[in-house]
Amino acid sequence: MKQDKEVTIYDIADYLNISAATVSRGLKDHPTINKKTKKKILEAAQKLGYRSNAFASNLRTKQSKTIGVIVPRLNSYFMSTVIAGIESIANEEGYQLIISQSQEDEQKEAANAITLFNSRVDGIMVSLAANTKTTDHFKPFLEKNIPIVYFDRVVETPDSLTISIDNYKAAFEVTQHLIDKGCKRILHLGGNVNRNVYADRLAGYKAALKQAGLPTPDNLVFFSNLSEDAGVEAANYINNLKQKPDAVFSANDTCAAYCMIRLKQLGYKIPGNFLFAGFNNDPISKVVEPNLTTIAYPGYPMGQIAATHLINHLKGIADISSTNSVLLRHELIVRASTQK
Repeated sequence: MKQDKEVTIYDIADYLNISAATVSRGLKDHPTINKKTKKKILEAAQKLGYRSNAFASNLRTKQSKTIGVIVPRLNSYFMSTVIAGIESIANEEGYQLIISQSQEDEQKEAANAITLFNSRVDGIMVSLAANTKTTDHFKPFLEKNIPIVYFDRVVETPDSLTISIDNYKAAFEVTQHLIDKGCKRILHLGGNVNRNVYADRLAGYKAALKQAGLPTPDNLVFFSNLSEDAGVEAANYINNLKQKPDAVFSANDTCAAYCMIRLKQLGYKIPGNFLFAGFNNDPISKVVEPNLTTIAYPGYPMGQIAATHLINHLKGIADISSTNSVLLRHELIVRASTQK
């Protein structure tokens, strides 16, 4: 049926010869409406082309029932698991998500924040871009009492909640594992230290070496964006070193895996010439040969916990400002890449 105007609940009421109030309750799945009537209402709504006016409803309740999410990259396995965790809770609680990616760029992150603010989201969850130096673009949310939860890549603020793992401790454990295997020259593939995750992993690595009385020369730290290409570049860098490392600890699995592949192409043996460890427990860590020792931490539960805290705050059940940070557990998974 072609319509010249938007179909309303009154059109459905006239079509079924019932009251508009009954139609309204039926569309909202109200318990006072019996199943047969509800079914007729839904069938008529579909036939007539009725669309619920969520915008008008949101104006009445002063809630959009929408949550914004900003992540660095959507093609990250870890971030996709976090988003899945967020979505599982949000859907259960009747919230929709607006998901955007900063592509590791502060300006795009700021533009995403403006878009979400203008979309009148009820709250936002953010994992910061690699080069973000200031969080001023999130101030409008705080000024309007719109809650913010930072996850994984976080910044400590008194007004927001952060959810992460102890990256310092995890990196210390990986490095200590390599030391326990007899390694004395451990090279670290590090990320942008503007971010807590990479700064803390670098600090944990250095602390383990210091405790063991091992040196940390500058040429044993290779900074990059930790991409596939960066892994290849790191392998070429290692190949050109006069005094080679006996182990490599990468701040993520992708860079570690592609560094391993390139080194094998150059004729090196792993773990014969180098022991290797990564971070994240991405699927690639179980596919690359040899399988990669890594740190596992829970992306899906991290998303669930972030969404639960934010929605409980919106519902008035809890106040996120009463808990400054939540630390989740991590696990060192030892695989063939560190077995001499």
